[in-house]
Amino acid sequence: MVGTASAQVSAVFGGADPLEGVYDRQNQKFVDLVNERGEGEIKLEFIRGEQLGNDVQVIEQVMSGAVQFYGDDFSFYANWVPELNIVSWGFLFRDNAHVEAFINSDAYKEAVEKLRVEQGIRILAAGPGQIRVMVSNRPIGSIDDLAGLKMRVPEIRTYLALWETLGTSPARVAWGETFLGLSTGVVEGAEGGISSLYGAKFHEAAKHVTRTDHVRIIAQIAVNDAWFEAQTPEIQELLTTAAQDAVKWQTDTVTAEQAETLEKMAADGATVTEIDVAPLRERSEVAVEKLEAEGFWPKGLWASIQALQ
Repeated sequence: MVGTASAQVSAVFGGADPLEGVYDRQNQKFVDLVNERGEGEIKLEFIRGEQLGNDVQVIEQVMSGAVQFYGDDFSFYANWVPELNIVSWGFLFRDNAHVEAFINSDAYKEAVEKLRVEQGIRILAAGPGQIRVMVSNRPIGSIDDLAGLKMRVPEIRTYLALWETLGTSPARVAWGETFLGLSTGVVEGAEGGISSLYGAKFHEAAKHVTRTDHVRIIAQIAVNDAWFEAQTPEIQELLTTAAQDAVKWQTDTVTAEQAETLEKMAADGATVTEIDVAPLRERSEVAVEKLEAEGFWPKGLWASIQALQ
């Protein structure tokens, strides 16, 4: 048994990823591990999809304590911790090992501690997630083809700046409305993790999938810090270990599934294309100095992350 409390601990995990998307499955894995290992002393309820709102809305509910857990793309926390704008900047990370090096860095630790102290959210575990690619209703063969493309971007300031830098005309459209937007031409392109795009069927509305691989997502599972601190040390350890195991499962699953998922998109009628991303990377690097001057993240942070081994 994990503890000696007589009453069962109950909590809610709020999802925001499409059903059967990789973070939806990661979060279900976490909930299942906690409920199984807790041996009846703790019970988590998982509310899937966007029943509680989008990512930002669910995070705000975790901050307030109305919901206890959340898991998805780490970059959404940049809305409250500006230093984290850096993680959604294009071509920041070379590979998964580079992502891990960042998670073990002082810069990461300082940012998540600021999130905990100022916003009441504790990150239980984080690890490499999906690679982000783009879909569009016309072929993208080079950076020139991005010029003026009406591009759906998430509610993250850095994504907006990135796609402006790459030449598109970004538009803020809710994730749940993007399929319709692509189908009707309200937007001409969108981007996201490979599994998330597939789960939302965006490749059916915009049949050109381009391997821009512009961002390596950091996956995470978080908890309301005050709620966590109120639990026994045994339950805290259970939750932390389960989160680490679920995020690790996600990383392994994403790595194994990405090529298969792209093949499924092609089988559904999409055209999957690899392009030379060097011009995109170069343009993103040229913009770094300007963004640091504008306060997107602290000066020198991009260079320090590049130096991580």
